[in-house]
Amino acid sequence: MKHSCLAFAALLSVLTYLASAQKFSGISHPYPATTEHAPPAWFVDVAPAAGLTVKNVNGSAEAKHYIIEATGSGVAIIDYDHDGWPDIFLVNGQALNQDANATAAPTSHLFHNNHDGTFTDVTEKMGLHSVGWGQGACVGDYDNDGFDDLFITGYGHNRLFHNEGGKFFKEVAELASVAGSGKEWGTGCAFVDYDRDGKVDLAIANYVHFNLAKTPKPGAEAGCMWKGAPVMCGPRGLPSAPNILFHNVGSGKFEDVSKPSGFEKTLGHYCFSVTTLDYDEDGWPDIYMACDSTPAILYHNNHNGTFTDTAPEMGVAYNEDGREQAGMGATAADYDGDGHLDIFKTNFSDDTSTLYHANGDGTFTDNTSAAGLAVNTDALGWGAMFADVDNDGFPDLVVVNGHVYPEVDEAQLGSTFKEPRFLYYNLRNGQFRDLSKSSGPGLTERLSGRGLAVADLWNDGRLEAVVNNLDDRPMLLVNEAKNSNHWLGLHLIGTRSNHDAIGARVTLTGTQAGKSRVWVDEVRSGSSYNSSSDLRLHFGLGNAAELNSISVRWPNGESESFEVPPADRFATLVEGKGKALLKAK
Repeated sequence: MKHSCLAFAALLSVLTYLASAQKFSGISHPYPATTEHAPPAWFVDVAPAAGLTVKNVNGSAEAKHYIIEATGSGVAIIDYDHDGWPDIFLVNGQALNQDANATAAPTSHLFHNNHDGTFTDVTEKMGLHSVGWGQGACVGDYDNDGFDDLFITGYGHNRLFHNEGGKFFKEVAELASVAGSGKEWGTGCAFVDYDRDGKVDLAIANYVHFNLAKTPKPGAEAGCMWKGAPVMCGPRGLPSAPNILFHNVGSGKFEDVSKPSGFEKTLGHYCFSVTTLDYDEDGWPDIYMACDSTPAILYHNNHNGTFTDTAPEMGVAYNEDGREQAGMGATAADYDGDGHLDIFKTNFSDDTSTLYHANGDGTFTDNTSAAGLAVNTDALGWGAMFADVDNDGFPDLVVVNGHVYPEVDEAQLGSTFKEPRFLYYNLRNGQFRDLSKSSGPGLTERLSGRGLAVADLWNDGRLEAVVNNLDDRPMLLVNEAKNSNHWLGLHLIGTRSNHDAIGARVTLTGTQAGKSRVWVDEVRSGSSYNSSSDLRLHFGLGNAAELNSISVRWPNGESESFEVPPADRFATLVEGKGKALLKAK
């Protein structure tokens, strides 16, 4: 009965999605690419024209006396009404000592995609007004009803909004037992089916146990000074909070399995972002967490409901010098086309970001310097996403930056509070080049960025980037540099597996520029900095790529091959509709 219900929901999803695809096929992009600027990229911010003008609030905009005021908020891409056009959810914080029920309280915002380059704020209409002091968000269909739900982490209780058929969201965190104790400060999150039972679970990163009344004022203690200047305290010196794993038991309920699963064995870390990936390619999803001022965590899935932190052994806990870093955001992709997913992590200023190259045996090598990414050490990185900005077949890196200490400006401490965004262009030889200063005003304008999510908002093969800026307006970055490369978008639907196919691994094989190659990616909820990008997969194919095969390893471990669709469009792959592949021995 369970599988038949899932199959029926999947059929409805396919019909709805294909109907919407008919609507947008042939429609031109509202912000067209031109030959005025040379490829690969010329990013412009169209947020004001698109109607994204709300202001982010996180404590005081003028001074940051407490760490809660400085970490900012994430972004989620969610097609909440299932019309085939991605919508945007911007997480928001609050002012200090703000009454969450006050009519004037800041609120997170849901923006509906109008298909014409603009968005409409439907926050009130959809029941999402005021969600507390929000931090991060992730998207997933936790009850397999065909409509994506929204989980929001925050300072205080977390919130789970059930999507009522695309018409309304109902807050059910307490009912579903995922609200938390209210003592933890939730940051990153991801829906992930860690036990492969067809229902997505919830992995949550926690930062610190934060008590405003007990937190010292700037400069009051040794841990509240930076380069001789008094600054807000933390995270060192503040009590860490354990990460949480909620197991989906069905019927809209979850149970806290943090202790028996081994999630709590990593106590002592201050964690931010959550990125899921099957790093050892054993068919079971693992979980990577970027942690501030402490080593990163790599939760290895032991196939029995438990996890073990293997970050030190696998080479992703520290940098190449064996030093822990202050991690903020992370992203995963196969940047060099070798068939294995690599990891990129952003860190605090006076340091580099970190690129961990997958060696194919479950271990990683810090290739930051070799890849040309040991640059921009004055910047403090947050959101980061691998994104093929020109569809040449090799994912590039988009990075959002901004400092936490407003004092860096007045005291001239070697950084600036508001910083530009970075574009690291993939040179297709294992190296990247910084094209940030020559790729448009959308990158060079200085703001204090935090959350970042990417999506093909207008279904034309170009990836847009949505940025949530601390105490400022958001950005919607559109690449207006035209190129002749091809692309393929894939929308996966699970039937026996979870409906969103979260955790599915897609492999394309073919030739590009006369050489055999492979493309690999996974359907992922969460990632970047406390954000959640489009659940649809995007593959750049280059100018002369020819695909030979498409295979999907579904979240339940079964694999299928599918007929290769024409390029330059979205295709829907439904579990059970392909040709079954033999399991590897």
